[in-house]
Amino acid sequence: MKFARSLAGLLMLASSVATATEPLRFNRDIRPILSDKCFACHGPDAQHAAADLRLDQREAALESGAILPGDAEASELVARIFAEDDDLRMPPPDVHKPLTATERQRLRQWVQQGAEYEAHWAYAPLRPAPENLSPNLVDHFVSKRLQQEQVAAVPAADPATLIRRLSLDLTGMPPTVAEVEAFVADPSPLAYSQLVDRLLESPRYGERMASYWLDLVRYADTVGYHGDQEISQWPYRDYVIRAFNDNLPYDRFIREQLAGDLLPDPTTDQLVASGYNRLNQTTEEGGSQAKEYLAIYFADRVRNVSQVFLGSTLGCAQCHDHKYDPFTAKDFYAFGAFFADLEERGVYSGRGHRPPVMPVPTAEQQRQIDQHQAELQRLHSERQTLRERLLADLSSWQPPPTSEAVWIDDVQPEGRTYSGAWNFVEAADGPVQHGQRSRQQASGDLVQHYFIDADAPVTVSRQTKFYVWVYLDPDDPPQAIMLQLHGGDGKEPSWEHRAVWGGDQIEYGRRKDSWTGYRRMGDLPDTGQWIRLEVDAADVGLATDDDPAAGGGKTFVADGMAFTQFGGRVWWDRAGWHAPPPRIVTDALAVDADQWSAEQRQAVEDYYLATAAPLAEINQQIDQRQRRLEQTKASVATTVISKAVKPRTIRILPRGNWMDDSGDIVQPAVPEFLGQLDVAGRRATRLDLAEWLADPEHPLVARTMVNRLWSLLFGRGICTSVDDFGGQGTYPSHPDLLDALAVEFIESGWDIKHLLRLIVHSDAYRRSSTPTPELIEADPYNDLFARQGRFRLDAEFIRDTALATGGLLVEQVGGPSVRPYQPAGYYAQLNFPRRTYQADTGPKQYRRGLYTHWQRTFLHPMLKAFDAPSREECTALRPRSNTPLQALTLLNDPTFVEAARGFAVRILREGGEDRDRRLRWAYQSVLAQEPSDEIVAVLAEVYAQQRDVYEQSPEAAEQLLATGQSPTPSDLEAAEVAAWTAVARVLLNLHETITRY
Repeated sequence: MKFARSLAGLLMLASSVATATEPLRFNRDIRPILSDKCFACHGPDAQHAAADLRLDQREAALESGAILPGDAEASELVARIFAEDDDLRMPPPDVHKPLTATERQRLRQWVQQGAEYEAHWAYAPLRPAPENLSPNLVDHFVSKRLQQEQVAAVPAADPATLIRRLSLDLTGMPPTVAEVEAFVADPSPLAYSQLVDRLLESPRYGERMASYWLDLVRYADTVGYHGDQEISQWPYRDYVIRAFNDNLPYDRFIREQLAGDLLPDPTTDQLVASGYNRLNQTTEEGGSQAKEYLAIYFADRVRNVSQVFLGSTLGCAQCHDHKYDPFTAKDFYAFGAFFADLEERGVYSGRGHRPPVMPVPTAEQQRQIDQHQAELQRLHSERQTLRERLLADLSSWQPPPTSEAVWIDDVQPEGRTYSGAWNFVEAADGPVQHGQRSRQQASGDLVQHYFIDADAPVTVSRQTKFYVWVYLDPDDPPQAIMLQLHGGDGKEPSWEHRAVWGGDQIEYGRRKDSWTGYRRMGDLPDTGQWIRLEVDAADVGLATDDDPAAGGGKTFVADGMAFTQFGGRVWWDRAGWHAPPPRIVTDALAVDADQWSAEQRQAVEDYYLATAAPLAEINQQIDQRQRRLEQTKASVATTVISKAVKPRTIRILPRGNWMDDSGDIVQPAVPEFLGQLDVAGRRATRLDLAEWLADPEHPLVARTMVNRLWSLLFGRGICTSVDDFGGQGTYPSHPDLLDALAVEFIESGWDIKHLLRLIVHSDAYRRSSTPTPELIEADPYNDLFARQGRFRLDAEFIRDTALATGGLLVEQVGGPSVRPYQPAGYYAQLNFPRRTYQADTGPKQYRRGLYTHWQRTFLHPMLKAFDAPSREECTALRPRSNTPLQALTLLNDPTFVEAARGFAVRILREGGEDRDRRLRWAYQSVLAQEPSDEIVAVLAEVYAQQRDVYEQSPEAAEQLLATGQSPTPSDLEAAEVAAWTAVARVLLNLHETITRY
């Protein structure tokens, strides 16, 4: 694999920086100005460069005369930026991007110092750190910068703050009171390292990291476009959790997601991982153009892959060459061509069905499947042995006059579809005709029970009869009874096959004259005794005169019965069918066996085996076991995966127009300025792309991931534009630190836990987040990391904190997404199909926020209030707003009210015997800090006021305590629990509670 070690050919960059008393650096001081104010017209988009002037290339800028190094006053660039005439001044006033006085002066100084360029920092090779850094790689570079800036760092955070910070950063969950107390009480130098190790080994760690990764890859539980139907892809989310918990090396993580299906003998996990390529939004809207949407999906993947793994905005080159970075439109389409082999459709159908998919059974489901398959194998072997033994006795066999099959008797066989009340009674409670039980059915009106999908459906002949045993109560007889049959000629089975005894009160199929769908059979049978009712198949339209058994006509099949009555009480018992041997069998048995044709021999053997009781029993066992296997398989979740097919042709689309096929055909390739793939003339694949990304020499991949991991631990990246390392991004505050960490990451074997462990052990990480007044003035944005960051928790972790504090959190790793409480009518505008939101009950209601059902177009209101993304696009950094709606959510969302009530119960059970002890314990439980006396006094006042309110209004207390599904202990006084619930709501609503500091 070849990477562009020098960008001189493309960017015309010099290798040195101009010398002066305080020389400017192009990447740090000049490039951001040119990129923001000049490159839109004079940048990398060569086809649209105004006046053919490019300021992104030194040689071009010098040749044009715009820049004369060392002579600012003679340089046209300097003259234009200082011009007072609107027609001459650059940037032109009509672009509304004027240079500030500082920016103009900086450009003048840069030209005077020699106008030296630098290779863009993100595309330059990684620079390893010096040898033998001590005591910590991070602190070496951070301290060096602090010394240069003559800024003093703040002291370390106190132990209670530190354990809370670490717990939230590494697991997304706060520590318990016991964990805080144990850590604070342990002065051992190993205590901190042991805490870090414990948190990194917690299953919560994978959940916390997955929450961020799912933002990047835009994972959701719905398809996004049009009806935003549900789609099953949560096994991918669980794969990500496992990958982080197992510390899967990041290079493997990349390969498995981009090309898991192309790996040799891919595992289930690797195939599930390949579902990353299918997480884009899709449509099934009628009238949509498949070609258009394939172009949309194509562009979506280019944007996402380049942002997730490269921290780049390659998507901006969809319609033209990139305005600010050296990506061309050809790069865009060649990069997307890697994914032209994916099996997909432009427009789907089937309410969220997005093939190709694969089943992903749980361990328990796989155990059941294996058990069913092993049992089926045993039964099939046993049946074959029995079949051979029976056929050996065929010569002495004589068929019975009729063969009878029992469809229903004492039990409801598995695998069928049932409806109605199947009220089995034993002989002590009513009459029984056969076996141990019958079925009692009573009503003052129309009533029935039925089954379909019988495990032994009957192929009907002219001689077939159906039967059922009935016992009519002499004291309460029905007005009419009906036997209905479900079947047909195989095209559209129906219930239009009925026989009725008694009156015409049953309306099903009723007409003036009898017909096959309502055959009047005469009077009711006698009461007080068991009567066998029989119906000829032909009488109810299930056989024709041209008997299939004789070699012609339609073939009718029946697979269900309905037992119907109007009024009264009836006991129903054994039911089924019987028929004489087929004519082909009786004709064959009339002559010697050596005269049978092959067809006759087959018919005799089939009928003989079909009527053999031992074989019928084992066949029934096989059918039942097969149905149980199919039911288990049907319950297994599926997930979208990648499947390679013949790649479709990819062209450059002029101006991004999907209808314009005039553009050049392109083959898969990486952006030209970043090198090329060594594929020996063959077509490059997604696996080649993954290998290129995972190459240790790649300048972007490790930098991008390291910067994002840093941002999770400090609230901002070393490069603050965590989603854009290009020209419109920001220059790193510590470029050498970023490179050193990237090299460390690669040399560790792409070990994410190693990198996190390294960073959190630094002094920089362990500092207090409280700045001094001098530090606020000198470094308001914390560019120097002289202090820690403080920032609001992500939406999911706010929910997790509340549930954990309330003692409600159910910790189960993985599984289908869950539905917390949500306002009624929120989905009113969702169509195709219309949906009514049903909140989950039981443990599912109390899962971590990570598992919340992610409806792209109607994100859960709590998540939306706290700035969670819809995941329609890659989100590398969530916004952090501060709105009244957030306070209202924390106060009124049923989840938080119920969590506060649960916390109130905990306060009363665990907080001590008196009010003040309980208040202190409650505060410490939420914030991992001891409250001041002033805070305790305020909380005590809240408690007293609320206690009075609820004592005077028991109804209000009961209403509050009724919020949510979890019960309130009956041994606690309602007013007391309600008052402490109010205190808990205050604590859960504090700014400090939802802030990591």
